[in-house]
Amino acid sequence: MKTGPSFQLLAEYSADIICRTGLDMRFLYISPSCVQVLGYTPEEMMNMEPFGHVLPEDLPGLAAIANRNLIPGTESSRATARMRKKDGTVIWMEVTARVVRDPATDEPIEAVIVMRDVTERKLMEDRLAMLALTDDLTRLANRRAFDQDLDREWKRTLREGSQISLLLLDVDHFKEFNDRYGHQVGDDCLRTIAIAVQGAVRSTDIAARYGGEEIAVILPSTDTAGAVEVAEKVRSAIEALKLTREGHPEGGKWVTASMGVATALARDGGTMRMPESLLLAADNALYKAKYEGRNRIATALLVAFKAG
Repeated sequence: MKTGPSFQLLAEYSADIICRTGLDMRFLYISPSCVQVLGYTPEEMMNMEPFGHVLPEDLPGLAAIANRNLIPGTESSRATARMRKKDGTVIWMEVTARVVRDPATDEPIEAVIVMRDVTERKLMEDRLAMLALTDDLTRLANRRAFDQDLDREWKRTLREGSQISLLLLDVDHFKEFNDRYGHQVGDDCLRTIAIAVQGAVRSTDIAARYGGEEIAVILPSTDTAGAVEVAEKVRSAIEALKLTREGHPEGGKWVTASMGVATALARDGGTMRMPESLLLAADNALYKAKYEGRNRIATALLVAFKAG
């Protein structure tokens, strides 16, 4: 099937890359815009393996729409994939494909593919998604993100038959601090503490604003001893900030925090309400730390059961 004059005119003046491919996905025609978008000449792309410029992990998605398009009655399909430009940089491309069928037999004979650079849109979408899961004040993960992360990490703990710990932190007497210094200073205090927490935990740990002046830290694959070690680093980092406060009920002059640490072990043989039970245990341990004098760590140990 030759490229007609109307198609040629449209393709050569389009900012999108417009292609024709055989059923083996090898290019039969590529519009000149591929030079501006990807840096390759049409000749270079036609000599490549089918979608040789696509990142390997994104190939299955493109293969899936190619196979789906062969089904009679299927509308054109769309997918996004990362593609490597000639200079080595990676961009996001939206790929729309439609099968051309023989009018006499309705058999597929080739495909028309349109590729559009959507990198800026994708980056904006990713940024908006990140903002939706980020606490506005502390820039830590928000409660929604925390719930998703805890559920994901708990499921992984069950799959691996390992363990998980949770640290729950509460700024000591924060209401009184707010009443004395005002909400603006209180917000500044929480922001500073969040930075200290983020700097004290490990790269594998997940810190989130749990609510109010409470911060939660998910500690994947961590036993009680490891969790207490992280908690002590966090507690010391907050105390080392030397955020001044007067009238501390315990007599100290710096802002401090109390922490509860709970650890769950995944074991075969039954079921348990998790991770709700882990949250409750960490909360009870936090209450114990407050009851025993604040600016300290208390622990709890759970044994969770993996469904057999």
